[in-house]
Amino acid sequence: MRVVSPFDAVTQAQLRRIRPRGHWHGPHRGWEFPLAAAGILQQQFGRRFTVTAALEEWLAWSRLPLPPLPQHRQLVAAADLKQSLPDGRTPLLHQRSGARWLLARRGAVLADEMGLGKTLTVLLAARAMVRCAEVRVLVVAPVGLHPHWRREGDAVGLPLQLVSWARLPDALPAAGTLLVVDEAHYAQSMKAQRTAGLLRLARHPRLRAIWMLTGTPMKNGRPSQLFPLLAAIDHPIARDQRTFEERYCQGHWREGKAGKRWEAAGVSQLEELRRLTRPLILHRRKRQVVDLPPKQRQHHPIVLPDDTSIGFDHRVDLVVEDYRRRAQLGEVRSDAEPLAVLTAMRQIAAEFKLSAAEQLLYQLHQQGHAVVLFSAFIAPLQLLHQRIGGELMTGRQRPLERQQSVDRFQQGKSNCLLATYGTGSLGFTLHRARHVVLLERPWTPGDLEQAEDRCHRLGMGDGLTCHWLQLGPADQLVDGLLASKAERIEVLLGPRRQSLERQSLPAMVRACLQVA
Repeated sequence: MRVVSPFDAVTQAQLRRIRPRGHWHGPHRGWEFPLAAAGILQQQFGRRFTVTAALEEWLAWSRLPLPPLPQHRQLVAAADLKQSLPDGRTPLLHQRSGARWLLARRGAVLADEMGLGKTLTVLLAARAMVRCAEVRVLVVAPVGLHPHWRREGDAVGLPLQLVSWARLPDALPAAGTLLVVDEAHYAQSMKAQRTAGLLRLARHPRLRAIWMLTGTPMKNGRPSQLFPLLAAIDHPIARDQRTFEERYCQGHWREGKAGKRWEAAGVSQLEELRRLTRPLILHRRKRQVVDLPPKQRQHHPIVLPDDTSIGFDHRVDLVVEDYRRRAQLGEVRSDAEPLAVLTAMRQIAAEFKLSAAEQLLYQLHQQGHAVVLFSAFIAPLQLLHQRIGGELMTGRQRPLERQQSVDRFQQGKSNCLLATYGTGSLGFTLHRARHVVLLERPWTPGDLEQAEDRCHRLGMGDGLTCHWLQLGPADQLVDGLLASKAERIEVLLGPRRQSLERQSLPAMVRACLQVA
């Protein structure tokens, strides 16, 4: 609830004394208070401030609260967690315990690793709540995952209302809603409109509970990405963004050409953040709860022949010279050259690795293996698809076409699936594959795990081998960054405490260049 007022000393002093406490937000030129402070605000300032129609509706609902939900024991009993589903499946032990854990919380983040069946876990808990109270279930999920949610909803006999991240509703009905948020890491930026839309629903007075699902609650290893999720479940440490960023994100003002700018991309006090968030974030690894075949990684260093290496260096030089020319003309920022050059090197390296990738795929196919290959770039995938065939999945395809490619691969009609990280790693089950080839790695550990664990899931047979193709310093640098970011995530979400060895990006670059 926002209070916009003239900046005079008397009014500001009065607003500071309001309890529950509000927080001043300079960019919004106003105060933000929890809805619980509405009564005292109206009592003291009712004649001085205009109340919007939307806020008046919320206040009316707040004066007529929903009846309380049954006790946890009754909800668990209604869940029938040991009963087999109509399709013959029986919920696994970790799914049953996860459902009980959710039913004890009105705001929670289920952050189990990909492939542990989070969808069924949350639907078992949702079914219990629907059986015990007047509640409808609203699921926010990417459009491509709606068919999966419908199938799982039908399997437990639970009607669902599905909406996409791009079409979040403005309000909730009066009866009461359980909000299930799939791929909750879509809301990892407070500047995004979808995050604002989600937080509006999360604070709605007709919300019964909000359960958020994501295998990567902190994709890039930054606590700032965790803040929107904590704010959505109303965690106490996320009620003031500035305080959170100062404490856990090394938030500070930085002088720049355009003046002062607030930066909060750092990491600090991870052990404390871990301790405070563990009651509301459930993160379990596959090795903890299920007996899946092992996943191993194999690195494949690639050494180019001399004549090919000259061509590779020439391609990179052309990109660098073109960038510097455009920087002199003022078309691009001159201080962004390192990142631009690194991205160009990664894209060029992906094309120069195609011969090795094709040879590896041929060897695996000769042995009768099904393979999934991921890349961040479409052009190398298209070239590889022209050479070896198989299924091609990119963002240029409609969701139905992507699902058809996955179905053909899973049914054995094709032994090779070529996909970009943004499409193939989102919500699809590819456990027929026993080998995953990564032409290059994505920037974040979350995207990396999403890609590999599309194949390392419940229902697979033998173990999974992940092949990392490495060419030149660009791959070495990105792989080093992934290891550094993964350490931060392990400190916050891992099963046991561990220390964090910090390494600066410049130091990683120097080490990478020395090796090269």
